[in-house]
Amino acid sequence: MTVNAVKAVVFDFGGVLIDWSPEHLYRKLIPDEAERRWFLANVCTMEWVIRQDGGQPLAEGTAELIARFPEHEPLIRAFYDRWHEMIAGVHEDTIAIVEALEAADVPIFGLTNWSAETFPYAWEHFPVLRRFHDIVVSGRVKLVKPDPAIFAAMRERIEARLPGIEPDELVFIDDNLKNAQAATALGWHGVHHTGAGSTAAALRALGLPV
Repeated sequence: MTVNAVKAVVFDFGGVLIDWSPEHLYRKLIPDEAERRWFLANVCTMEWVIRQDGGQPLAEGTAELIARFPEHEPLIRAFYDRWHEMIAGVHEDTIAIVEALEAADVPIFGLTNWSAETFPYAWEHFPVLRRFHDIVVSGRVKLVKPDPAIFAAMRERIEARLPGIEPDELVFIDDNLKNAQAATALGWHGVHHTGAGSTAAALRALGLPV
């Protein structure tokens, strides 16, 4: 059985390249840690966020949540009104991996769960994103990871640039384990990102020059 060499690497953005976390904002708004964790686990949950990442308008998602939790209206409105305060910058150690791949002429792509309404801010403020050959943004295609359909959309974009590429010639890096596992289930090399060191080691094990 032959093993194909990796021909392209696909990166998630939030939590891998970009330091995004609701904690960055809500530490200012809810100083008490227990209260803050309750709010993010029960009100502005990731299940709610993913609906906006999948294409629901921010205003609509905000209104729906306020209807359910009217007593938390100011905190709910802050989520998207002050969304940019959830970004603390980039993860320089992971950017170094991108640069090493780029220097070796390994094609790089992006596959991110991100609202179509907020992604332009990231595009404007983080020039590293412009290095990617193509990017699939969930809010634009109205699909979200770990749905196999969004991986199919990504592969279609990659095939446009690398005709005939096979699943086992693709690596996908994500800080969400379920998303990495979804890629693996499709025959890709899914890498669960827990830090730049372990991710770089996983890529080197696949023969990539990082």
